[in-house]
Amino acid sequence: MVTLFNNFIYEPILSVLVFIYQNIAFNDLGVSIIILTIVVRIVLFPLFYKGAKDQTIMQRLQPQIKKIQTDHKDNKEKQAQALLGLYKENRLNPFSGFFLLLIQLPVFIALFQLFTKELGTATFASHTLLGLINLGDKNLPITAITAFLQYYQGKLSFPKQNEGEKSQNPMVMTGKAMIWIGPILTLVILSTLPSALGVYWFTSTVFSILQQIYINKKIQKK
Repeated sequence: MVTLFNNFIYEPILSVLVFIYQNIAFNDLGVSIIILTIVVRIVLFPLFYKGAKDQTIMQRLQPQIKKIQTDHKDNKEKQAQALLGLYKENRLNPFSGFFLLLIQLPVFIALFQLFTKELGTATFASHTLLGLINLGDKNLPITAITAFLQYYQGKLSFPKQNEGEKSQNPMVMTGKAMIWIGPILTLVILSTLPSALGVYWFTSTVFSILQQIYINKKIQKK
C-alpha cells in the first residue's frame, strides 16, 4: 500500500512540483505550490465539480426530503424508494461528498509529507513565498484567512431558509453547523502545520469559491 501511494501519488506530485519550481515559478516555492494546487484542481475538476454540485442540490432539496420522510415515516421501504426517485430525478449522488473527501485525503497526505520532508533540502534551495513568508514555519494570518474563506464557501453552498425550516429540519441544522465546524477544524489543524500547507489550502479554497459561484448560477437558471 505504501509503495502504491509513493509510486502513484507522492512521486508524481513531487515531480510536478519540482518541474514547476525549476521551470515556471522562478525558484519560488510558494508560487510553485499555488500553481501545483491549480493544476491538481484542474485535473480533478470533474470530481470536485460533481461533488460540490451534488452537495448544493442536496441542500436545496431538504424541504422535499423532509416531506418524504414525514409522509412515509411509518413505511421505511416507501420512504427509501421515494428518496431514491428524488435523487434519480435530480441526477444526484448523495454519497458524492464522502467520495470527494476520500479523493482529497491522499493528496493532502502526500502534500503534507512532501512539505515536511523536502523543505530545506537541496531540492528546493528557497522555501519562501515571494521571499516574504517562510513556508516551513506556521503562519497564523494565512491560517485565519483560509478558515474565513472556507466559511464563506460554506455560506455560498447553503440556500436561504425560512425560520420554520431552520427550526424544524434537523438536516438543515446539521448543514448550518458544518458551515462553522469546517473552518474551526481548518483553523485548529493548519495552525499546527507548516504554512506551505496553508498556501495549498488557501489556493484550493479560492478555487472552490469560484466553482461554487458558477454552480449556484447554473442551478439558479434551472
